[in-house]
Amino acid sequence: MKNVWEEALFNLSKAAEAMDLEPEILERLSVPMRFTEFTIPVRMDNGARKLFLAFRSCHQDATGPTKDGTRVRPGLTPEEIKALSLFMSIKHGVAGIPAGGGKGGIRADPSALSEGEYERLIRGFIRRLNPKGAFTDIPGADIGTGKQAMAWMLDEYEQMTGMHCPAAINDKPAELGGSLGGFEATGWGVAACTGKAAEKMNLEPGRTPVVIQGFGQVGSVAAKKLSSMGFPVTAVSDIAGAVENPGGLDIGGLAAHVDRTGSVAGFPGGRNADKGRILEIPCGILIPAAVQDVITAENARRIQAKVIVEAANAPVSPEADDMLASAGIRVIPDVVANSGGAIVCDFERTQGLSNDYWSLDKVEERLNGRILTAYREAEDRAAERKVSMRRGAWINAMGKIRAAMLLRGWC
Repeated sequence: MKNVWEEALFNLSKAAEAMDLEPEILERLSVPMRFTEFTIPVRMDNGARKLFLAFRSCHQDATGPTKDGTRVRPGLTPEEIKALSLFMSIKHGVAGIPAGGGKGGIRADPSALSEGEYERLIRGFIRRLNPKGAFTDIPGADIGTGKQAMAWMLDEYEQMTGMHCPAAINDKPAELGGSLGGFEATGWGVAACTGKAAEKMNLEPGRTPVVIQGFGQVGSVAAKKLSSMGFPVTAVSDIAGAVENPGGLDIGGLAAHVDRTGSVAGFPGGRNADKGRILEIPCGILIPAAVQDVITAENARRIQAKVIVEAANAPVSPEADDMLASAGIRVIPDVVANSGGAIVCDFERTQGLSNDYWSLDKVEERLNGRILTAYREAEDRAAERKVSMRRGAWINAMGKIRAAMLLRGWC
């Protein structure tokens, strides 16, 4: 695949072919409903004004208001934003969330901006974004943004509208109407899907080593949860290094080591490993939790896991997908496995609209129920159509979007 947009369209077309989707519906899903490109003028600390390029893609709103994150990074492209909005439509459909797919972004380097410049950039984004709101298009956090950025967005939105509306922005601090469990959500969902995959494949937790590429927010939470479920996490990597212990790493100790040093490298509870070969370590379950396209046609034949759980977005290329299937390696697709964040964002909106906020235990319980339902439905569609679980998940989501479009008379 040349880029992430082409990969998204590839998955869309393959699912459409498998489910005999009407051509006019496929045509509508192959382009965003609305794509905006705009500039944000920001006053820099030296008094100069600088223009930053921004994007917002709303893929479809037949199933509900569009929503998802705001990405801030250098080199951001329109194709990336379009693809991510399509992925969010699918992820929302997979998880039974009444929302369409959205994604926003700003082409900027947050590390090159002062706190004041960054705040003015974020506030400028929400001012220029239109339409927006709890029942229209709901931004959230992504790479390069976080809870503080979402707090600024919410404050700017509420100053513009003159009313409190916590449901207008997702991924907020709890003090401003955010949901508990937002930090843990994706990792918890990955762990729940991993446990279900192990159960389905008769893999006993205590005898099934887990290898995780990436020990950031998602990888670290998944590792802690899986360790508590009895799975030995035997190898972990991050951008700076890797560590392994065939007997199982002390995940609590590893997390404390990362807090102190900034990396898993040098953890005394294991031996340093080659981070470039982390994916090829023999294991029962492999969890890529870093970036996209790390398992490709080049290294797919060297993977020695029984099952791969996609915690990252699109970590397995389409070419590698076919090779893994031929080798009998099961892949739990990203649109199911990492949908926990999207699910808790939906919970956040529900809590904000009802002014009824849930305990952490209730969030986790409802998250597990929702994501395991998504897992079952994807498996069921895959079995019905005799396709992969990835294709089954896309068919499941696209069927829901199709039904909404037909009921509205759009096609």
